[in-house]
Amino acid sequence: MPVRLLTSKQNPPKPHFSSLQNSKLVRAHSSTHRFRRLPSCFLYPVAERGVGRMDERLEMELISIPATPRASTPEILTPQGQRSPRPAAKSSAARTPSSFISPRFLSPIGTPMKRVLVNMKAYLEEVGHLTKLNPQDAWLPITESRNGNAYYAAFHNLNAGVGFQALVLPVAFSFLGWSWGILSLTIAYFWQLYTLWILVQLHEAVPGKRYNRYVELAQAAFGERLGIWLALFPTVYLSAGTATALILIGGETLKLFFQIVCGPLCSSNPLTTVEWYLVFTTLCLVLSQLPNLNSIAGLSLIGAITAITYSTMSWVLSVSQQRPPSISYHPLSSPSLAASAFSVLNALGIVAFAFRGHNLVLEIQATMPSTFKHPAHVPMWRGAKVAYLLIAMCLFPIAIGGFWAYGNLMPSGGILNALFEFHSHDIPRGLLAITFLLVVFNCLCSFQIYSMPVFDSFEAEYTSRTNRPCSIWVRCGFRVFYGLISFFIGVALPFLSSLAGLLGGLTLPVTFAYPCFMWVLIKRPSKFSFNWYFNWVLGWLGIAFSLAFSIGGIWSMVNSGLKLKFFKPN
Repeated sequence: MPVRLLTSKQNPPKPHFSSLQNSKLVRAHSSTHRFRRLPSCFLYPVAERGVGRMDERLEMELISIPATPRASTPEILTPQGQRSPRPAAKSSAARTPSSFISPRFLSPIGTPMKRVLVNMKAYLEEVGHLTKLNPQDAWLPITESRNGNAYYAAFHNLNAGVGFQALVLPVAFSFLGWSWGILSLTIAYFWQLYTLWILVQLHEAVPGKRYNRYVELAQAAFGERLGIWLALFPTVYLSAGTATALILIGGETLKLFFQIVCGPLCSSNPLTTVEWYLVFTTLCLVLSQLPNLNSIAGLSLIGAITAITYSTMSWVLSVSQQRPPSISYHPLSSPSLAASAFSVLNALGIVAFAFRGHNLVLEIQATMPSTFKHPAHVPMWRGAKVAYLLIAMCLFPIAIGGFWAYGNLMPSGGILNALFEFHSHDIPRGLLAITFLLVVFNCLCSFQIYSMPVFDSFEAEYTSRTNRPCSIWVRCGFRVFYGLISFFIGVALPFLSSLAGLLGGLTLPVTFAYPCFMWVLIKRPSKFSFNWYFNWVLGWLGIAFSLAFSIGGIWSMVNSGLKLKFFKPN
């Protein structure tokens, strides 16, 4: 129905329609007569002017409304702009607003309050449940910045998921053979992918609470004390222990790179292995001054690119060269059945150790914003799927291609050692140098993301005691202290990087067992349902494999005659 507005309470002259075209009026819905309040006037439906004359241009007039309208029903305007007699009292009751937000409720308080209610409803829909934020989180490296996205998640997961542990997968195949090697690697890959999905979903399993760290989720599932006992050691090793192993591998690889590039022109007094460890540690400490987890997204991207590149180069260069003449693909034999069983368990521990990074999943997801409409698990899972697809494209070719190229002649150091041992004279020195340099870059970048939970723990303890954020100098001091401690442990325990089977067994529950238990204890699926049985069985299988792989790793150390030379790096 057309709309007419009056500019005064009396009979004013009719303004031209063109003068009202640019006015800021909210359009009226002809079907419901819903109008929004203007700064100083309201709109009312009026009768048509000449029903039969549709071609005549409609006119609009403006009428001012008093600040406090009368309680009675508003007057109706005639087509000529004259005031009509008030309707009978019996009809006024029919026009009484039926609800508080009715369009006929014309109180100056009504429309602002309606807007407040609408805005509040939209805000609650956007925010969802009100998350209880800890003010201390704004001071800590993991939760200081929450502008992460799916790309950052992919970078961090790739950087954490591909590393030096993938290079020793062909060693496991030399004990398992083709069939059992491929089968065990495939099962482990899909198993850890399922537990990764569990961790992503449990990040906000309880409304109003975000579990930003793995230990926090373990405490919520198992209880505060038991959660600390179960999760603290494996997560600390997977952070600090991995960082120490990265110093060892990065320093040794940097030494090999220098030897390849320098060649016979090297000085008579080259740097010792400990000095190369110190050089690598210094580079790590320089990069560790970046403040929070989101700030190292660029380093994670570099680490992911270098990991994919050197993984591909290592197996492509191995496959493209002539295989050793005495190569064999039969599993390595052992003098007794018990020795063979322990060797197989140690090999399975190496396979389990290849899948790391689950201790960082919740920390990575904590860097993302989360609302009711846009929860953090959506971009996190999107980035994780892409990352682990690329991880599979790195791990499977290394394991299969490396075993095909060297068979059971694979040295215990992995595919890079085999490449240097068998083809150092066949492959151009430039390609070998680039491969080793990429490994160094990847170790530098992986050191940052694996050290971030330790930095977070240091600063959490400091801020809880002082009730203020860390200054730049305090933060720098913590990170330098941590780097020097890692260097000292690396020099004291130079054999740490050779314990892949044992360490894989000890840290296996973090990846394969604990997430299944957490899902049952937090989500509480129906008892005796498939979901309930499936997660309990997977969890206890993970615990059993952890014990078996640890025993196999210890036996392998004793059987191979590993000399625990403290403070004597090679």
